[in-house]
Amino acid sequence: MTKVMVALRGTGLGAEQLGVELLGAGFRRACERSGARRVQVNFSDDAVAGAMRISELDPPIEAVVSVWDADVDIVLAALGDIATVVGAWRVTERAPLDPELPADGSRVDALSNVAFLRRPADLDPQEWRRIWLDEHTTVAIETQATFGYYQNVVEDALTPDTPQVDGIVEELFPMAAVSDFHAFYGSGGDQAELEHRMTRMLSSVGRFGADRHLDVVPTSRHDLVLEVPAR
Repeated sequence: MTKVMVALRGTGLGAEQLGVELLGAGFRRACERSGARRVQVNFSDDAVAGAMRISELDPPIEAVVSVWDADVDIVLAALGDIATVVGAWRVTERAPLDPELPADGSRVDALSNVAFLRRPADLDPQEWRRIWLDEHTTVAIETQATFGYYQNVVEDALTPDTPQVDGIVEELFPMAAVSDFHAFYGSGGDQAELEHRMTRMLSSVGRFGADRHLDVVPTSRHDLVLEVPAR
C-alpha cells in the first residue's frame, strides 16, 4: 500500500485543538472520499506535554497525519482547511516492531515520538540508508523501551517548498517514558545501565547524522481503518 505522511502546524489553533479537528467527522469524510484505507493521526497534547521535544523547524511541527492508498490531493485540500501543511512525503514503511493496536480512532496507550531525519550532505544516500536501516535498527530496539518501531524512507516530496526530510521514524514508548528516562530506555532504574544504553544509542545515531538537524515531535497516536470500496 502507498503511504503518505503530512506534517502540520496549527493555524490559530493549539496543538490539542488541532488534534480534535483531525479526529472529527469532517476530515474523516474527506479521507473516505479520497479512497484512503487507513488513517493515522498523531498530535501533541497534554498527555505528552512533559516529553522531550527537538525542533529544527520554526514554528515547530504539531501534528502528523498518515494515509494509505489515498487521493493525496483530496487529503491535502482537507488538511489545508484545518491547519498549515508543513510538508507531505510519499514514503516506504518498514516496521521492525509492529504491535496490534486499536483501529477505532481511540488513543493508543503510548508516547509516540515522531522524528524527522535529514541526511548529512557528506554521506552517500545509499550508505546513509544502510547505516540507518541495517545497523542502527538493532541498537535502537536494544537500548530503548520501544514496543512499536516504524521506519519511513522518504521517496518523494509532494508539496511545494517542502523542507528536506530523508527519513521519518515513529517509536512507541510506555507512557511512563514521558517523564522518566529509565522508562524511556528500559534500564529498570539501574543508573549504570541507563548510561550504557544512552552512550550506545548516541554513538549509533551519530554515525548517520541523526544526532543533529532533526525534529522530534512527542505525540498521542490515533488509528482508524476505513471501510471504503476497493479500487
